[in-house]
Amino acid sequence: MEKDLNELQALIEAHFENRKKEEEELIFLKDRIEQRRAERAEQQRIRSEREKERQARLAEERARKEEEEARKRAEEDERKKKAFSNMLHFGGYLQKTEKKSGKKQTEREKKKKILTERRKPLNIDHLNEDKLREKAKELWQTIHDLEAEKFDLQEKFKRQKYEVSLNSDINFSTYTGPQWKA
Repeated sequence: MEKDLNELQALIEAHFENRKKEEEELIFLKDRIEQRRAERAEQQRIRSEREKERQARLAEERARKEEEEARKRAEEDERKKKAFSNMLHFGGYLQKTEKKSGKKQTEREKKKKILTERRKPLNIDHLNEDKLREKAKELWQTIHDLEAEKFDLQEKFKRQKYEVSLNSDINFSTYTGPQWKA
């Protein structure tokens, strides 16, 4: 019986030692799991911070690009308005120079004067897309009409030139020389 008791005592001690080892192992595993969770949380926090920084950089860059584009558009609009204003004032400038110089105008100056009188300011800054299309069609029609008129005038000039040369040939062939009266 004592032998059984010793054997039972040894089994109980072995059981408690195994249980203690298992508990220590369980505590170690729980600590490891907690440590991994903390590491993952830290990695996630770092990752989200980096993502926020990246998004902030992208937003800042986007805002900078939009600002740059707006500045360029404003400069372009200002340049166009200046050019348009200069174009409007150019006609007045030509008239002033004409009044100042009492000399004869050359053909080039006459042509410039005529062109400045013919040109109409476009004034298209406020127009929407449909109105711009309509304005483009109107301008195209004007160009078409002018080209047709130019063609007609060229043909008329050719015909008149031909008639003049034909008349001069006829007059030359019928010319009998100076008529002397005796």
